[in-house]
Amino acid sequence: MNIKKVSLLIVLLLAADQALKIWVKTHLQINEAIIVFPDWFQIRFIENSGAAFGMRIASAGAFDWGKLLLGFFRIGLAAALAWLIGHLLHSRKDTPKGVIVGLALIFAGAVGNILDSAFYGLLFSESTPYEAAHFGGHYAGFMMGKVVDMFYFPLFQWNNVPRLLRFLVDSNNYFFGAIFNLADAYISVAVVYLLLFQYRFLNK
Repeated sequence: MNIKKVSLLIVLLLAADQALKIWVKTHLQINEAIIVFPDWFQIRFIENSGAAFGMRIASAGAFDWGKLLLGFFRIGLAAALAWLIGHLLHSRKDTPKGVIVGLALIFAGAVGNILDSAFYGLLFSESTPYEAAHFGGHYAGFMMGKVVDMFYFPLFQWNNVPRLLRFLVDSNNYFFGAIFNLADAYISVAVVYLLLFQYRFLNK
């Protein structure tokens, strides 16, 4: 592969991710769902603040410095990944195409979620009653936007879940209750693929 093909792949992946997020953001109300396949697949609109690992240090409605720092940290990681892809393409001609595609998927997924945080608060109006009451118009500033999630697979209910496994279910005890987006899927699929099928190259 060459840099033009990889760049085109990344652009197409980002376009698909952003098109779906924008459609969901502009056509569904928060927590509204479209049943794709009854009982196990929904398009459900939620928003994720993105301030993971307890980094939300500001009160509701205040400027969230933890989210800002996390956003710039992600930008730094994406930049490092872009450098790695370029390095492999130019200096490691033995790099398998699968490795480049996997890294391109991870890069596109990371940038897709960065775009949400960076610009959605500037481009879109509020999605919740709280935001409407306290902000009006556009609900946040640069790097303060929320990540749009929509894929929901409530496969089956698992009651009496052990505490250590609570992360596997949602508030209604549905297994794999996490709601995620296309960018998250890019990253997850690529990481699994690289670990399972490209371990030998990565180990070098």
